[in-house]
Amino acid sequence: MAAAAAVAKSVEAGGEPGGGGGGAWSTVSRSGRSSYSAGGGVGGGKVGELAEGLAGVEIGGERRLDKYDIPVEVSGEDVPPPADGFEAAGLVEAVLRNVARCGYESPTPVQRYSMPIALAGRDLMACAQTGSGKTAAFCLPVVSGLVAAGGSGIGHRERSSFNRAAAKPRALVLAPTRELAAQINEEAKKFSFQTGLRVVVAYGGTPMYNQLRDLERGADILVATPGRLVDMVERSKVSLEAIKYLVMDEADRMLDMGFEPQIRKIVERMNMPRKSVRQTMLFSATFPPEIQRLASDFLSNYIFITVGRVGSSTDLIMQKVELLSDGEKRGYLLDLLQRQSVGVANSKLQQPLTLVFVETKREADSLRYWLYSKGFPATAIHGDRTQQERESALRSFKTGLTPIMVATDVASRGLDVPNVAHVINYDLPKSIEDYVHRIGRTGRAGKAGSATAFFTESDHSLAKGLLELMTEAKQDVPDWLVQYAERPYYGGSSYGGRNRRSGGGGNRFAGRDFRQGSGGGYSGGGGGGGYSGGGGGGGYSGGGGGYSGGGRGGGYSRGGRGGYSGGGGGGGGDPYRASAPPPRYYPSYPMGTADINASGWD
Repeated sequence: MAAAAAVAKSVEAGGEPGGGGGGAWSTVSRSGRSSYSAGGGVGGGKVGELAEGLAGVEIGGERRLDKYDIPVEVSGEDVPPPADGFEAAGLVEAVLRNVARCGYESPTPVQRYSMPIALAGRDLMACAQTGSGKTAAFCLPVVSGLVAAGGSGIGHRERSSFNRAAAKPRALVLAPTRELAAQINEEAKKFSFQTGLRVVVAYGGTPMYNQLRDLERGADILVATPGRLVDMVERSKVSLEAIKYLVMDEADRMLDMGFEPQIRKIVERMNMPRKSVRQTMLFSATFPPEIQRLASDFLSNYIFITVGRVGSSTDLIMQKVELLSDGEKRGYLLDLLQRQSVGVANSKLQQPLTLVFVETKREADSLRYWLYSKGFPATAIHGDRTQQERESALRSFKTGLTPIMVATDVASRGLDVPNVAHVINYDLPKSIEDYVHRIGRTGRAGKAGSATAFFTESDHSLAKGLLELMTEAKQDVPDWLVQYAERPYYGGSSYGGRNRRSGGGGNRFAGRDFRQGSGGGYSGGGGGGGYSGGGGGGGYSGGGGGYSGGGRGGGYSRGGRGGYSGGGGGGGGDPYRASAPPPRYYPSYPMGTADINASGWD
């Protein structure tokens, strides 16, 4: 393609109105690689500091995606064919120039399929692994669509009853965390460079003043966390009546982890155009059936695509599980860090970049201080830290000043830190989906990585899912894990409370279209789902009732709708959705190669 193949020339934004806040592209003469320096006009200076991958970092370079055969499954009516390249997808010329400036040569599978669907105006639910290019998959068609539709170039504005300028964005991107919102903002600014579109970010944890000042100048694309957006709409600082595109990134988390009331308020009670008028796209690394049912409320005649996990059948991420008691965890962690500090490839680092996940904020702080006392520079990130503290922790981690970061799940979704070599699940999460998200912080964009999990007796409920996931990924499975997986689990479900997830997950796909009649299991079966279907009740491996047995629905909670993996009364699925067309299965799709910038695709 002409535009995307062109060599990026030196371009300076010069603070152009609506041009992404005065960001600047330039070409490094020796290498021919482009670099982008984020300006401070849109979203505030701290956002640029957080997304350091865009500030003076080479784009292109040696980070490439190798060729992988990746299965893709598509379901829905009148599905547009996948695009062979960015130009073939139908992106406008201005966006193609920015794709070329990024050094991107070929779209990833999720981009090949998502871009034509989005550009055709269809609603979309897309399930693809972390690091596979989901952010670009929605940013590129949204920016292209807005450019093609035309506009003022400085964002839409109107006067509210309070005589203050209220922004009227045409595109809204919702994200569950501040960090993810900041990253999407930087990606959107990069792809909208010199298009005249104005991108603004709004998230909590920081003073509202700077964000309000940006909004008063208008916004074509607004990236926001749900809580801050609700606040701004109620203050008449934002009007949603002009929304043409609604995107939810990490949609499963927003619908699953307490954001559902806010999402429904935004979509249904804040004057947003109806779903038959707007275009809605939902993206995530996992889409359990129960979450799909909730998400379908916001979509109209949507297409579902699921892309097989890179590394699901390869050794990109080497997974290990260690059986420990709670009292042994710290000592084993110390031994692990000491062993891996020997022979670090980058001599400037005392340690390879290592993420240590824990379940509580208190444990995050406690473990951080303990590691420091043992001579291991560490930082921590969790929900109780201020935005300034979180940004400082991320900078310190990315630069290797503190190569160990202890984190709660606030950092497990969407955050893209290049070159994370090792993810340690000091505390295992409550679901396999969260485990997949966590280990997805390494092994990104075709790079190898390691993941170690500390398994205790209290993690029994995860044994089956871990076994299936590791077996499918051709990992070495310890005998004790097989024994745990085979033992009946009679304890209370660790998937209870607000978490609606389904638990297992040794399949090449992280979600299947729940409309396909079997009630939403990954590989179906006549009895109502679960991950490997079968028989009369579902659960993980079918056969009359999964873990807790009995009832009509099996799975984790007897009867009713079939528990977490259920299919109604034992396999009926969702009768409202039962008429959906069968999925199109593409057994393998060559990923091709794509230059990846230092902030990664996701």
